[in-house]
Amino acid sequence: MSRPWASQYELVGITPQLAAPEQANLAAFAHEACQRWAKESRAKAAFTCVVPNGMNGSLGFEQLDRLSDAFAAYLRETLKLQQGDRVAVQLPNGLAYPVVAFGVLKAGCVLVNTNPLYTVTEMVHQFNNAGAKALVLVDMFADKLPNVLAQTQIQHVILAGVPEFFPWIPQAIIRGVQKVWSRVLPPVTVPHIRLANALSQGQAALNTSGQSGTQAYWAHLGPDDLALLQYTGGTTGVSKGAMLSHGNLLHNVQQMLAMGATHMRPGLECVLTALPLYHIFAFTANLLGFLAIGAHNILIPSPRPVQNLQRAVENYPITWMTGVNTLYNGLLNEEWFVAYPPKHLKASIAGGTALHSAVAQRWRDVTQTPIAEGYGLTESSPVVSFNPLQGTPRSGSIGIPTPGTDIRLVTDEGVDAAPGQPGEIWVYGPQVMSGYWNMPEESAQVLKDGWLATGDVAVIDNDGYLKIVDRKKDLIIVSGFNVYPNEVEDVIAEMDAVLEVAVIGVPDEKTGEAVRAYVVHNPEHGGPLQTAAVVAHCRQSLAAYKVPKSVIVREELPKSAIGKVLRKNLKAEVKAELQSSGPASGR
Repeated sequence: MSRPWASQYELVGITPQLAAPEQANLAAFAHEACQRWAKESRAKAAFTCVVPNGMNGSLGFEQLDRLSDAFAAYLRETLKLQQGDRVAVQLPNGLAYPVVAFGVLKAGCVLVNTNPLYTVTEMVHQFNNAGAKALVLVDMFADKLPNVLAQTQIQHVILAGVPEFFPWIPQAIIRGVQKVWSRVLPPVTVPHIRLANALSQGQAALNTSGQSGTQAYWAHLGPDDLALLQYTGGTTGVSKGAMLSHGNLLHNVQQMLAMGATHMRPGLECVLTALPLYHIFAFTANLLGFLAIGAHNILIPSPRPVQNLQRAVENYPITWMTGVNTLYNGLLNEEWFVAYPPKHLKASIAGGTALHSAVAQRWRDVTQTPIAEGYGLTESSPVVSFNPLQGTPRSGSIGIPTPGTDIRLVTDEGVDAAPGQPGEIWVYGPQVMSGYWNMPEESAQVLKDGWLATGDVAVIDNDGYLKIVDRKKDLIIVSGFNVYPNEVEDVIAEMDAVLEVAVIGVPDEKTGEAVRAYVVHNPEHGGPLQTAAVVAHCRQSLAAYKVPKSVIVREELPKSAIGKVLRKNLKAEVKAELQSSGPASGR
């Protein structure tokens, strides 16, 4: 297999092969990073959470190490969880997240990242599939707990607030606004413990045992041990837990840092984290990668509306950003950002979905800094390829493979594509998952002798730069989040008024793609079918980004000879609309 990208490593000063990670597991990684930067950056915070009005709270490196130790001890000593037990964490970006996430890993348990906006239906499926025994949930969504606990094996509930670890005055103000003004804190009607109390119990357990830390829980964990169950969807609509090991994630951190090393000064960077840490992109890049270099991490609990970022951008010396096309485009449409772009910014990273060329160019013009697009997927921890920040940007390219990664482009016949011809991306590297949790058949469909078949089709130029040309799967990407048509179709098909349904993605200026549903009315149900009723039904069972933005009623849907609904025909119609009348985003 030829590697046309190999010469690019030398041109941009990247070592093509990496040594094994210094640490054997993520717990050791977190502990050693906190210990190092607590000594070398005494005056600097590790994490600062900033709410829209500018109120904030911070954690130092030593404090993060100590609190995550306490949470690990709580899981092991108080709850009696064992190595390998799964702990679901359903938190937005805030100071509680790194404490809890690293605490789970230090306990030798498996972290199950979960979107806080998931509905009861989605939570129940994921928790049951993972076999989660404990749940850490943001208290704003505690009203879901009675239904979730009744249908799962969750035994322990820990609640955390958005202003967790803030100074008491801003914490009291924020909690007061949540309770009285916005009324987003529902009553809690199930047995639970607050995070602060859990930490107190964990610290007491450490003190009683005489342990100075939690090394006994994780010292024997190796690179092949399971660290995360990171859930993704599938073409069947069934949510699958990608099994990511400690080694997968540690290697991917090394790979990313190698690609951006020329622009990074350890101990001196400040990264803006608006993407949710429960998403694999931000988890690996922002949480792990920037902790490794001792960066000050600015956490945004909710980036929507995009104006929520204003105080953070204005008040902190942001040197790095990560984001998706939607976020960058949104900032470029804010007067305050264009008038006063972050003056310390050095570089930005784009992923999750395609970065529009016009957005990338305007970002460079406004900020006078590079923006680099990469490519990855949950099953690869996630980064597979990246555009080096050195040199001339290649618009529309997803870059070259990260060091230690091999890529093949494979035709439908199972052979390597000829130069310049499209083929499915197959990935081989230390960041590739071992499979899907308890799903051997699904694992076998995507793992071929260690190669990960991504389902994405690309071409590679003579210099080794990759460009995505199509998706083999029917995946829809809304603001960087995966939406799988079958999952949405299954929900809509529950309606008695719907006879048939097909779901596709259509171009959308704000979110990249939007979900569109085509439905056929069931004549036995009376009529007419109300599109608003379809949307309302979806909102009961699906996260907001999965809910169709548009619903079109048809007399019939295109089908194959055996009766299979042909989504490709519907996509062709949308493409024809765009060509004949211009953008038809979300219509």
